[in-house]
Amino acid sequence: MKTAIPSLLGAIIFYTIIPLPDHWPKNFQAIARWSPIIGLGIGALLAIIDILFNWIGFPITVRSALIIGFGIYFTGGLHLDGVMDSADGLAVTDSEKRLEVMQDSVTGAFGVMAGTMLILLKIVALSAIVDHRCWGLMMAYGWGRWGQVNAIAFYPYLKPTGKGAFHKQYMKVPQDILGGFIALWGMTGVFILFYPDQWRLGLTVAGIGMAIALGVAAWFHHRFGGHTGDTYGAVVEWTETLILCLLSIHRP
Repeated sequence: MKTAIPSLLGAIIFYTIIPLPDHWPKNFQAIARWSPIIGLGIGALLAIIDILFNWIGFPITVRSALIIGFGIYFTGGLHLDGVMDSADGLAVTDSEKRLEVMQDSVTGAFGVMAGTMLILLKIVALSAIVDHRCWGLMMAYGWGRWGQVNAIAFYPYLKPTGKGAFHKQYMKVPQDILGGFIALWGMTGVFILFYPDQWRLGLTVAGIGMAIALGVAAWFHHRFGGHTGDTYGAVVEWTETLILCLLSIHRP
């Protein structure tokens, strides 16, 4: 507990804009293990806001746009920035110049298009989800970050230094992977406990969500030959988006 609590607090500071008292002990050395838990927390916070907006009377499309906007705000755009930089890198055919392009602070046309498409997809998909939106948000944001943990654990980091290099340095396998895995499947169990008639939905979303998280991490590795801090963020965002698209298919 002496090391776990400071690590969790460090993860909250790194992955969100949520302020914490300065005198609270924080450790940033092994924070990636907590990212799926942070994702569940962000999803739960967005779900509470969604319930509030519904009570006020906002239509579902407006609610969905606001929720996605708050999701970007709470993370400081950390992962969305990775989506745009990764898209700019993929637009370069010379693999040796990709990292240089991704490090450029100026966002290119492909980055703008990728970021815009992702946000629109999220809003449209969430607008189509009428039932179990709270659980759906938690699953999307949780599995998205579990995909990042797998990218850190199983694939090489392409730069000697960078904002994501220290994640791999302190990654412990398999315990850091299993922590988020257990939390996410445990949340699925809670969902089935409250909605036993929806057990197929719960197991399907959890199973396919896990597959999407693994698949997106593998795809970026295939295209880049490894990962960077930017592709870690892209894994998070595209996994979230694809899971929301999956949930939009469900009809009660």
